[in-house]
Amino acid sequence: MPVPLYQAKADFFRTLGHPVRIRVLELLHDGPLPVRDLLNEIDIEASSLSQQLSVLRRAGIVTASREGVTVVYELATSEVAELLVAARQILTRLLAGQGELLAELRAQGTR
Repeated sequence: MPVPLYQAKADFFRTLGHPVRIRVLELLHDGPLPVRDLLNEIDIEASSLSQQLSVLRRAGIVTASREGVTVVYELATSEVAELLVAARQILTRLLAGQGELLAELRAQGTR
């Protein structure tokens, strides 16, 4: 029995649901990077980064290629980068709305 689309979407977002994975995707937004550069940017043990990269690779979100002894990762599709931009825009709007609510609450607190 095929997986319903809503289940596949939930699984996809679950895969993205880790801060290190999101940070990796943000770093790969500008282009492919070797593992050593990812390690320099993310304060994490190499084994933990490897585990998170493996999850992203198995899900087809990133691809890996070998250049000599160096493994280079990149986003599998540009849509992943577009999704991160959309998430940032949504969060910006949500946080702006919360800021407006906070300002309103503060203003009412003085009455």
